[in-house]
Amino acid sequence: MTPQQLEDLLAYRVAQAREALREAEILLRESAFRGTINRAYYAMFYALLALLAHKQLGTSKHSGAIALFDREFVKTGLFPRELSRSLHQAFERRQTHDYGELVAATHDLAAETLAAAKAFVEAVETHLKGPGNLGTLGGQT
Repeated sequence: MTPQQLEDLLAYRVAQAREALREAEILLRESAFRGTINRAYYAMFYALLALLAHKQLGTSKHSGAIALFDREFVKTGLFPRELSRSLHQAFERRQTHDYGELVAATHDLAAETLAAAKAFVEAVETHLKGPGNLGTLGGQT
């Protein structure tokens, strides 16, 4: 992959994350709490895919991607443990509310998950735009 292709891929993943955040906000306003949790988690996941691509890492499973985040970004001190906790929690909530039976999502749970997703995506963007990384991330702000 050329440097330009990599930058394009990262910009695409960050755009996916931002779009998923916007979708989660709309769903929260419409009291669609299960959908809010789903889209908030996917915002985090798309941002995570950008981080992994930047380090030329990949996996076919969500749990594998989360494990790579912990190993490559949290244990090394690039990201705080709190972001790992919020990613794990969002993953578990998405699993529970997408596949669980008779599990109701609440406004507070959905809003908390969305807030965590916003913080996660912002941290990833800040990292990718940082020194030695991608600068403006394809010119997007």
